Amino acid sequence: MTIPEDEIPPRREPVFKAPWPAMALVGALLGAYGLQIFVLGEGAYRAFGFSPAGLDAGAWPQLFTALFIHGSLAHVLMNTAGALAFGAPVARLTGPRGLGPAAFFAFYLLCGALANYGFARLHPGADLLLVGASGSVFGLIGAATRILAGRGRLAPMFNPRVLAMTAAWIGLNLVVGLLGASPGLGADQAIAWEAHVFGFLAGLLLIGPAVWVARRGQGTDA
Repeated sequence: MTIPEDEIPPRREPVFKAPWPAMALVGALLGAYGLQIFVLGEGAYRAFGFSPAGLDAGAWPQLFTALFIHGSLAHVLMNTAGALAFGAPVARLTGPRGLGPAAFFAFYLLCGALANYGFARLHPGADLLLVGASGSVFGLIGAATRILAGRGRLAPMFNPRVLAMTAAWIGLNLVVGLLGASPGLGADQAIAWEAHVFGFLAGLLLIGPAVWVARRGQGTDA
């Protein structure tokens, strides 16, 4: 049986073109915020938020759990927007099958944990709470910087476009720091710009190993 070409219904384009790992990440962040608001309440900040003082006392799981706690709806929406925009090219490169999704999520978590850890080393023993996925999102930005500079592939670390974009992102965060921003929580929440810088640098460095692991799992050369 044949159908005239002009009677074939047009192929429907997907509403969301982002790879499923990036969409799943957005869902996880929004779901965690819903759980925080409707179930955990204010206690979520001290239970799952990260602080340098807590790390010194052995509360290392908060390096990761703080990435899913946010100070406000605007805070979580801003981070989910960044995770979707910059996570999509990273998820495309690591791939949707095999070890690709695992490499993507591990990369995201590790960048965020290193961002928080770097902040703690700059502020040892400080009783300041850090919450939010910004460190991880800046890790995705760092990875996307190399991907965009390489037009879908990983550009070398010292590619001129990578260096220029790196200087721009770090410079922006330094301006935030010079304007007097500091870590905070609640309505007067400020920006932990140091964690952003550590997360960005972690993303620049770790995207290579993440892609290597993902490609190994798919049986292809990195």
